[in-house]
Amino acid sequence: MTYRVIQWATGAMGKTCLRSVLDHPDLELVGLYVYGGSKDGMDAGDIARRPATGVRATREIGDILSLDADVVLHCPLLQFPYTAHDTDVCRLLESGKNVISINNYFHPASLGQDYAAGLAAACERGGATLCGTGLNPGFAMERIAAAATGVCLDLDRIICREVYDCLEMPNANYVFDVMGMGSPPDALDLEHGPLAQLFGDMYRQCVGGLAQRLGLALDAIEADHRLTLAPQDIEARAGVIPAGTVAATHWQLHGIREGRPLISHSVNWVMGRDLPGCRNANHWEISVRGRPGLDITMNLVEATDASVRTKAVQYGVAGMVTQAIPLVCDAPPGLFEFPGPPAYTPRLEPAAAGPSL
Repeated sequence: MTYRVIQWATGAMGKTCLRSVLDHPDLELVGLYVYGGSKDGMDAGDIARRPATGVRATREIGDILSLDADVVLHCPLLQFPYTAHDTDVCRLLESGKNVISINNYFHPASLGQDYAAGLAAACERGGATLCGTGLNPGFAMERIAAAATGVCLDLDRIICREVYDCLEMPNANYVFDVMGMGSPPDALDLEHGPLAQLFGDMYRQCVGGLAQRLGLALDAIEADHRLTLAPQDIEARAGVIPAGTVAATHWQLHGIREGRPLISHSVNWVMGRDLPGCRNANHWEISVRGRPGLDITMNLVEATDASVRTKAVQYGVAGMVTQAIPLVCDAPPGLFEFPGPPAYTPRLEPAAAGPSL
């Protein structure tokens, strides 16, 4: 079966997703939405460094809404507030197009039942399905950690930590404005500021989604965000990070049950591996504690061909999105949840005391 696909946005992630569509024998590109005026009217093949396709980029959402398509790959850059793209996404859903997003909609109920209900209503009006997927959120906590709990008789705690080196990120607007690098530390409100709100809302979906998948009720999801300052000027691809300004952000959420953390998710964006606590860090570290405990470390592997500019993280996001297309298109209208592997299931009744195993 061939799926008719619209690519929405062509930044670093979006462009890799666009190439995955053009290169896939079961996918047909039928539309392309861009934000930049320099790309408006360009052939999708020229943007993706592929042969001409006959599909021209547009900045008019009306052009996209009028197309006959199965799915939209929604890959814009993050914006403030976190819900900034909701209006566009709801219009796409109401036009009858399934939507797969790399930035939001992983577990909308974690952001409130009313919020989830509004998105679900847009799905129902268009007979469409909304899905969020990517590497983080979407992979380490939701899939790998969930699968790891399947060996447990008892589960005490799950901790997932990601460390991503941003030193080679080229987009200065994203590095300095969206990520907050190079900011004076007192300029970032880690409780109520826009960055804390944006990334808190993003990553609380990892915690809430895993808790729901495992059938574990949480009393609250609490933030514990921190900063690391540059010990000296740091030369990054996007520009200089002055000494004494923000050189790493640590976005941490804890799912609390009975007064203690049950699920913890930590996303650490760092400007170089020489910063404290980052020198020997893996990309992902997952710790499951219970009977038995289990530790997992994972690292992305970059292309060995130096001429390849696409990063492993871009390939990973495109892979997750592309693999999701048949599942999402075949799903009933509504908010999509990926089928999960066998995982830990809490006891319905307290177990009677017995001998240790």
